[in-house]
Amino acid sequence: MAITITNTRNAVGPWLRYGATTAAVTATAVLGARAVDPASVWYRSLRKPSWQPPSWAFGAVWTPLYATIAYAGGRALGEAEDRHERTRLAAGLTTNLALNAGWNWLFFRLHSPRAGLAGTMLLNVSNVDLIRRTARLDRRAAQALLPYAVWCAFATALNASIVRKNP
Repeated sequence: MAITITNTRNAVGPWLRYGATTAAVTATAVLGARAVDPASVWYRSLRKPSWQPPSWAFGAVWTPLYATIAYAGGRALGEAEDRHERTRLAAGLTTNLALNAGWNWLFFRLHSPRAGLAGTMLLNVSNVDLIRRTARLDRRAAQALLPYAVWCAFATALNASIVRKNP
C-alpha cells in the first residue's frame, strides 16, 4: 500500500501520480472491506444509536470519498517541489490509508468497538495532518479532503456511541 513517486514533473507524471494514489486507495478499500461483516451475529447483536445510517449508506458514502482521496493525493504530489517533500506527503498518505483500512480490522475482526474507537481517533489525527500537509502544496486538494475528514469524525462519534451502548 506504500506510495512511491520518483518523477512527477515529466509527461507521464500525472498518470504515475494518479495511478499510484488510485492503486493505494483501491488497496485500502479492498483490504478494509475484507474485514467488514455487517450481517455477522456479533455486529447485529450490538446496540447502535438510532441515528446510525443503514448499512448500504456506508458504501455509497465511501466510494466518492475514496475517489477524492486519490484525486487530492495525486494533485498534491504533483505540486511537491522536490523528492523530500513528495516523500513526506506520500508517507503521510500511506499512514492515513493504513489507519483507514485498519479500523475495519480493529472493529469487525477483533469484535472490539473500543479498539475501533482508538483506531478512528488516530485516523482523525492523521486526517488533520494529511490536510495540513496537502494544504501546504495545494489548497484545492486539501479542500477535497474535507468531506473525508468530516465523515471520519462522524464515524468516530458513531463508534463512541456504540462503545457507550455496549459496555
